[in-house]
Amino acid sequence: MYESFNPKQVVQTPFLFFTGKGGVGKTSIACATAVSLADQGKKVLLVSTDPASNLQDVFKIELNSDPVEIPSVNNLFACNIDPEEAAKTYREKTVGPYRGKLPDSVVTQMEEQLSGACTVEIAAFDEFSHLLADDTIVKQYDHVLFDTAPTGHTLRLLQLPTAWSGFLEESTHGASCLGPLSGLGKKKDLYAQAVKSLSNGEKTTLILVSRPDVSSLVEANRASMELKDIGIQNQLLIINGLFQIQSPNDEISTAFYERQQKALMKTPAELKQIKTLSVPYVSYSLTSIESLRLLVSDKPFAEIEENSDDSEVIPLPGLNEIIDDFSAKKTRVIFTMGKGGVGKTTIASAIAVGLSEKGHKVHLTTTDPAAHLAYTFKDGALNDNLSISSINPKTEVEKYKQEVLSVAGKEQDEEGLAYLKEDLESPCTEEIALFRAFANMVEKSQDEIVVIDTAPTGHTLLLLDSTETYHKEISRSTGDVPDSVKKLLPRLRNPKETGVVIVTLAEATPVLEAARLQEDLKRAQIVPKWWVINQSLHATESRDPILAGRANTEKRWIKKVSEELAEKAAIIPWTGEEKIGYAKLKDYISN
Repeated sequence: MYESFNPKQVVQTPFLFFTGKGGVGKTSIACATAVSLADQGKKVLLVSTDPASNLQDVFKIELNSDPVEIPSVNNLFACNIDPEEAAKTYREKTVGPYRGKLPDSVVTQMEEQLSGACTVEIAAFDEFSHLLADDTIVKQYDHVLFDTAPTGHTLRLLQLPTAWSGFLEESTHGASCLGPLSGLGKKKDLYAQAVKSLSNGEKTTLILVSRPDVSSLVEANRASMELKDIGIQNQLLIINGLFQIQSPNDEISTAFYERQQKALMKTPAELKQIKTLSVPYVSYSLTSIESLRLLVSDKPFAEIEENSDDSEVIPLPGLNEIIDDFSAKKTRVIFTMGKGGVGKTTIASAIAVGLSEKGHKVHLTTTDPAAHLAYTFKDGALNDNLSISSINPKTEVEKYKQEVLSVAGKEQDEEGLAYLKEDLESPCTEEIALFRAFANMVEKSQDEIVVIDTAPTGHTLLLLDSTETYHKEISRSTGDVPDSVKKLLPRLRNPKETGVVIVTLAEATPVLEAARLQEDLKRAQIVPKWWVINQSLHATESRDPILAGRANTEKRWIKKVSEELAEKAAIIPWTGEEKIGYAKLKDYISN
């Protein structure tokens, strides 16, 4: 269907940026590309800012922000920039000068503004910029590969003139990305040169990495269009993990193949215009030089010996135990949380169905604008105890933006208004707008259990809480937090009222990102009760050699979740059948 990705034939530019949704395999593809280019005699620098990166495990060497030579691969150098550490340093440079000069409450507020995803990304871009704009680096290496590219939102912010003024002290509109951009004036020329290099098609190739599933293809398309809008036109799409059936009579492998093919048929039209290559779905874990070489070679299906007991089964309960727990403890508000593509909406739906079957009045709501719940329950048959609704993010965010612009926008000049409008494109804006909608939903539902698909991060909760505590204008539209939000925050922190379920897959990036999400929530004094390992091949009985091999690699991550991260954990087997309709969703609780 697609040509195989071969770095020798494809790579033409000195800079390569890899981007894509969490868990699609950016780091693996970047590493395999780097090793392949180095094997050809090219001098290569691999730079990772992925906090879930396993570069040190792969190369068997300690890495930091300074490039070091990889002993096992001639011509390859690597560095691993810790984005959290970079953000911590960046944060202190910004906040430090104000300690002792401003009230402690204001300093606390500033620190929280600088603890979100935008700060991490801009701090990482700060590191990128030195490499992109440093002529000595460019001349020293044939290729520089960046694992994890900056988003279009960050790059647009850096291009806005107002972003370089002293907005932290001067602005009162409470921009969600205000803090991360403060104090950048001295680096304007450096960043401008970096953005210019990114936009030069003869210098930079943007490599979009996607799994053959709908959600990651949609995300790749969004990133592609967002980055094209700011001039990054030289793009390539890699479909990672394309499955080839090895055992035609195995039901699981047939269903696995068909599910991927159906997803690929739904590839967005714009994405189809980009040159597309593929990397195969393999049985081995990509944690060694040998495995990376094989992945982009002519023999990707050669066997690699893995140290694991194939017969070992890790016993974990199913979803029905989670439902029994919430039912017995009379939990009133239940959130499902996790990165996109792990199955939050399906799990939320199954929990709601299970609780309604136990006689509880349940209201299920989501923020999925694609009407996923309507699709999930499209047969129309519902238990009388269950009601559903959908909060449209576009509607809520647009309403919120208009409120902000009508109040704060009046005080801005042309440049200030441009900055404010761009700031309102921040992920923080959507989280705050949706959280208000969630709070209103819960406020109206006092006599039923409310199951909510997708919750705000701990960062957003702390921003809202600091607004409540210090009366800062983070809400931006009214200068205060609505009563429904004030009431919901304490409820979320009360484990007798609220249960948080973290959903993940048994793979490195989803597990590590979910672990960071849990730590983020703990900062906001919210402790998740359950983890769900969804769509597990380990929990199936596939005889296909590739799927069985991959099931074996899941054990490490299942053990990490159940033994280290989760208070309680459940597992759901991979299934090729979409659970559509109330009756089918009951399958999750019948095992």
